[in-house]
Amino acid sequence: MDSASEDVLKIGAGILVDESGIRERFIRSSGPGGQNVNKVATTVQLRFDVRNCGSLPEDVRERLMRLAGRRLTREGVLIIEAGRFRTLERNRRDARDRLVRWIEKAAEPVKRRRKTRPTAVSRERRLESKHRRGEMKRERRPVAVSES
Repeated sequence: MDSASEDVLKIGAGILVDESGIRERFIRSSGPGGQNVNKVATTVQLRFDVRNCGSLPEDVRERLMRLAGRRLTREGVLIIEAGRFRTLERNRRDARDRLVRWIEKAAEPVKRRRKTRPTAVSRERRLESKHRRGEMKRERRPVAVSES
């Protein structure tokens, strides 16, 4: 790979993310790996500074911060942990792929809800079902015994 492709992460929708905002830490994995699991740090903890990433459009940045939820720190850093695989390289690729998917999802335009009104038939059906339900409940009531 050339150094230019390592500096920028290409994301669909024409977004290029500068990798200077991505930090990776390697920690010991708790998953499969036999004796190796106690010796080698294969889990990747990817940290992406969403708040200070100048290459993300403002609307995408805001949606990404909303989507990230509890994975986002107070400082606006998105944390992704990848430890599904036994090798560091596959976990590293997995973490970056997940970051790309998060950003792609945030880049999707928000569909605005189109206001609609219920049809006359659906209103009639709703009222009929309410009427039937009320009848059923009325029939469950105890019958008052009149003394003659």
